[in-house]
Amino acid sequence: MKDRLFFVLLAASILSGCGATGRLYPVRGPLSAQAPAPVLVAKLTGAFNSGNISVVLADGEVCKGRWATVPRPRVSIGSAAATAAPAENMSPEWDTVYGTGFYVSHVLGARLYAHAQLQGDRGSVLTVEMWKPEEREGNNVGAMKGVAKDTKENVYKLAF
Repeated sequence: MKDRLFFVLLAASILSGCGATGRLYPVRGPLSAQAPAPVLVAKLTGAFNSGNISVVLADGEVCKGRWATVPRPRVSIGSAAATAAPAENMSPEWDTVYGTGFYVSHVLGARLYAHAQLQGDRGSVLTVEMWKPEEREGNNVGAMKGVAKDTKENVYKLAF
């Protein structure tokens, strides 16, 4: 129910022309060593379980792709607990940004967990993941957290 409400609110904001905007802050890699470190802007559109996302990298390269929720595992009675994770393992990035064990404790298997692979117009790849806690922290996009990494060895904290 809560995930549907979240996606309905996201869809309503997108349909009203607002969309969602996030900021990518470098926390590890060459960009984090710059003073001041560049802040990248992520623009999200879409509704319910998927949509589009675009980011302009620090060098002006435009990365675009689709975000989609990560399917929750199906567990049959009597079987061991299953996990669902995207093909690319981003758990080290979650733990780098939010602390050791954060990915396993909060993100893995969550209903409000999305993944995106963005392709740059100059060959870069940016992988982005987003998560929203299911607790009663409000149904705003600002409660979402995320991480990203690019093919230039940068790791980012995604904030909305």
